[in-house]
Amino acid sequence: MKSAWNDYVLLMKKEIVPALGCTEPVAVALAAATAMKYLKDFNITAINVLVSPNLMKNGMGVGVPGTGMKGLPIAAAAGACGGDAEAKLEVLKGLNTSSLERACAMLKAGIVKVGIKETDMVLYVECEVKSRSGSVTVIIEDEHTKITSIIRDGENIFTLNSNGESGNSKDESLHLLAKNTRVEDIWDFAMNAPLDMISFVNSAAEINGRIAKAGLEEEFGLRIGRTMHLNEIRGILARDLMTEVMKRSSAASDARMDGCELPVMTNSGSGNQGITATLPVATAAEFFNSSPEELTRALVLSNFIAIHIKSHLNKLSALCAVIVAAMGASCGIVYLMGGSEKQCEYAIENMIGDLSGMICDGAKSGCALKVSSAVSASVKAALLAMGDIRISCEEGIIAHDVEEVINNLGFLASDGMKQTDEKILEIMTSKKPRGQQCHCA
Repeated sequence: MKSAWNDYVLLMKKEIVPALGCTEPVAVALAAATAMKYLKDFNITAINVLVSPNLMKNGMGVGVPGTGMKGLPIAAAAGACGGDAEAKLEVLKGLNTSSLERACAMLKAGIVKVGIKETDMVLYVECEVKSRSGSVTVIIEDEHTKITSIIRDGENIFTLNSNGESGNSKDESLHLLAKNTRVEDIWDFAMNAPLDMISFVNSAAEINGRIAKAGLEEEFGLRIGRTMHLNEIRGILARDLMTEVMKRSSAASDARMDGCELPVMTNSGSGNQGITATLPVATAAEFFNSSPEELTRALVLSNFIAIHIKSHLNKLSALCAVIVAAMGASCGIVYLMGGSEKQCEYAIENMIGDLSGMICDGAKSGCALKVSSAVSASVKAALLAMGDIRISCEEGIIAHDVEEVINNLGFLASDGMKQTDEKILEIMTSKKPRGQQCHCA
């Protein structure tokens, strides 16, 4: 399979990219910022946003970096007033006091509207920005940065394949590569690829390590990691591998979900998945005093396994995808403990037998709790796998072959949990809004 290694690198570089803030509000901000590039004047009179139900679910309760606020309306306004469309998932990195004040003024004036689009697409953003002299609509589909259409004053000035390309063939081929590559192939690549080919993955641990440090030092979100750290100091918690993995990973998620202005390296379009696929591995490497090469190979294994399993699920679903990233982390930990490819498969099966029912009820501060649960399960699954302990193929959705188990998980999440997804959104949207204040300096 060495002939596929260059494509493996392309796939990983596509799915492991930096983002500032939760990627669902960021997609809305990117659409708004892109619209501003084509607007004839900057006197905005209205911003109308329609999103898919899943994107609405993931954008309602999460902090937007640089704003001190939560939700899609401020994301749209901030993107229009101070977004850098060329920065993609870091679109809000240049937001300043002046642009935030203008964004808050738009919210107060009631000119920003966000609603749900009746669509079968899981990830969909349609953002119309109006000014006194015209309007621009930007549509994003399938992926958080995939702009498929730009319409100015009723005229379609851009479509994804307007340059004559055959649609999304490259993206589709990479998706199929992610889905069809087997765990044994990923193990071979992670163990044997030249270091200069795969060393790019180290930046994921560095970037996510910085936001974890911020989460431990400052009071972000639910302060899960920080609380664990303080209880270590008090002697209530032991400073062991399980605690350290939970502490650092949840601290990073706490900071990210509360709008920390530090980027996160994502995995498969999610910052929390990126955190979960990297920080447990980096923490374990430190705990075991692993070499730099061992850390690199463990990070490749973890992130690629996460990409592979996630390719069997919809981009957004009713299943909390941090458990998928934690399966990758468990494999990385197995490797760092001297385990085999077969024990890596056992770890995946143990994880699926453990956490396959964890729901996604939107992006929010509480996601850090799910991150802490998932990463603790990754350590447990790895320890069991190292003892050649695996959940029986006669139980639940577990099967004889690890790829069949992964297929079963994908079927459960993408098909079996559709009604669950609908009911989650119904509950979330029926709650009485508490409101929030603008935090303009």
